[in-house]
Amino acid sequence: MYSLTFSVLFVGFLLVTLLVRFWLSSRHIRHVLAHRSAVPAEFAEKIPLAAHQKAADYTVARTKFGILALLVNAAVLIGFTLLGGLQLLSTLLLQWLDGPGMVYQLCLIGSFAVISGLIDLPFDYYRQFVLEAYFGFNKMTRALFFVDAVKTGLIGAAIGLPLLWVILLLMDQAGALWWFYAWLVWSGFQLLMLVLYPTVIAPLFNKFTPLDDDSLRARIESLMQRVGFASKGLFVMDGSKRSAHGNAYFSGFGAGKRIVFFDTLLARLAPHEIEAVLAHELGHFKLKHIVKRISVMFAISLAFLALLGYLKGQAWFYTGLGVNPLLFGNNDAMALILFMLALPIFTFLLSPLSSLSSRKHEFEADAFAAQHTNAQDLVSALVKLYEDNASTLTPDPLHSAFYDSHPPASLRIGKLHDKLNAAH
Repeated sequence: MYSLTFSVLFVGFLLVTLLVRFWLSSRHIRHVLAHRSAVPAEFAEKIPLAAHQKAADYTVARTKFGILALLVNAAVLIGFTLLGGLQLLSTLLLQWLDGPGMVYQLCLIGSFAVISGLIDLPFDYYRQFVLEAYFGFNKMTRALFFVDAVKTGLIGAAIGLPLLWVILLLMDQAGALWWFYAWLVWSGFQLLMLVLYPTVIAPLFNKFTPLDDDSLRARIESLMQRVGFASKGLFVMDGSKRSAHGNAYFSGFGAGKRIVFFDTLLARLAPHEIEAVLAHELGHFKLKHIVKRISVMFAISLAFLALLGYLKGQAWFYTGLGVNPLLFGNNDAMALILFMLALPIFTFLLSPLSSLSSRKHEFEADAFAAQHTNAQDLVSALVKLYEDNASTLTPDPLHSAFYDSHPPASLRIGKLHDKLNAAH
């Protein structure tokens, strides 16, 4: 009875998720196309009509592609769960391996990851070499695409398998509070990645060279001194070998913080605009947005692991998702996979809460940048970035509120103009 109820709930939430996402996507497409013929008045003197229309077409193409990917992902989800895909995979592995021990569990998660990655690969390829290429953003060769895919898989295995081994060992042997110990391990791992990623992992994919523009370096170091930010170095990343999109960010933790500029960003923006963009990024640090996000992530992961601690002992959790739990074996790996598959379906409607928090932080970082640099410099930089990245100036408000981590251009730049007007 519980199993059937859970199956019905799972299908019901999946249908609601699909309907809401289709509805939001269709709204977004209609809204963008309805405003395609004219640049919004506040941008009319800065954005050419051709660039505005390119952004509209790019947005519509990405949204339509997202709908297709959503349909395929939903079908794959049902195939893995209610249609017995995971059960079949488990049965085959049990036949090939000597019982449901640790090797079986690691192989179950590993084979699921490989199958999922192979299903995603054609979509990633199409996105890069058809969609991005059509709009002039792709700079990646096909050889580099597949090298990246292999590197990602190998690094994921090298890092993920030992972590999974520890988590599975805790699930099996640490008693009723295994989920708390697993949370401690997971949290420590996340903090370790903050330290290792910029210096160990990222250089495996991109080349990082010290910023050699002395004038720009002096300007940036002056900004960092004004806001009290200590950095391990200023670096330029060769983002142009993969994409024409530009960005800037800082990474690392503690004394190992690094500031990184995409070479595409440096080529497009003037020094005073680069300074304003960096001031925005530093605002996230100084206003403790990073610490707040990490703290929220840790709290949520603790709650979810506690929930998994309960669910992994419930037979209906497995049978309700198309899996017959092993009666005399270990089901921990299967519990992890099923939980990972089901959780996004049941939490999808909470997505706007994360978007709301992120947009609030973006407004605050913009305000911080306006305090420490010229707000007009940030406005001009944002306009260039919206144009260069083909970001639509006219998103559907509801779609944007649901999904977007950054506020729409009109709201974001409008607030900066208000600060400029107030200053005068």
